[in-house]
Amino acid sequence: MAVSATTSSEPAARRPGYRRLPVQQRREQLIAVALELFASRPPEEVSLDDVAEAAGASRPLVYRYFAGKQQLYEAALRSAAEELAGRFTVPPDGTPTEQLSAVLDRYFDFVSEHHTGYGALLRGGSVVETARTGAIVDEVRRAALRRTVRHLGVREAAGPRLTLLVRSWISVVEASALSWLDEGRQIPPESLRDWLLDEFVVMTAATALHDPQTAEVLTRLLRQEGPDGRAAALAARLQGLLTQ
Repeated sequence: MAVSATTSSEPAARRPGYRRLPVQQRREQLIAVALELFASRPPEEVSLDDVAEAAGASRPLVYRYFAGKQQLYEAALRSAAEELAGRFTVPPDGTPTEQLSAVLDRYFDFVSEHHTGYGALLRGGSVVETARTGAIVDEVRRAALRRTVRHLGVREAAGPRLTLLVRSWISVVEASALSWLDEGRQIPPESLRDWLLDEFVVMTAATALHDPQTAEVLTRLLRQEGPDGRAAALAARLQGLLTQ
């Protein structure tokens, strides 16, 4: 019986590789592992046992931090969303397109470093999604919208066409990043960034034809860029292409 008592008190029952971690570090580890799993297959196919095994922990330990898989899923999405939203801060120096270029560089750094978290955050259609998980993703998009509009120098409320322009461009960025990952990152990120910048300028110019507020934004952007800026260079290239 003495042997039995010794066995129940020693840590041999723990999984191989188990390490006692501080509370916050363990929680972050479980979230990181969950993001990997949720991004690699549909969340409904991931169990808490899968998370525990991948983390080298026990199922009861996972329950100590999260009441269930839905809570873990939401925490994982929120973690990815908060880090991604932090990449939208516009640097203070440079022309508007140079500043936007820096934001896109940080955005694609996140996509490259945390591709599983990005995929889990933006790929919809899971049966475990709820109003709360949808709200997490929507808040990332709203943050991107607010900061992009502010970057364009719009101090009053953005009108419907300007809002549509920015929302549409953000959707292009999201879809491009997901496609880039799906296709094995064949396009160099710098090339993809430059293409997205050109897309933004062209979409802004097209919207300016139909909306006075966007026309003011475009005029201000061209003035800040100057005759040697990206927008002017793109206009010259397009003119040459369209007049061939």
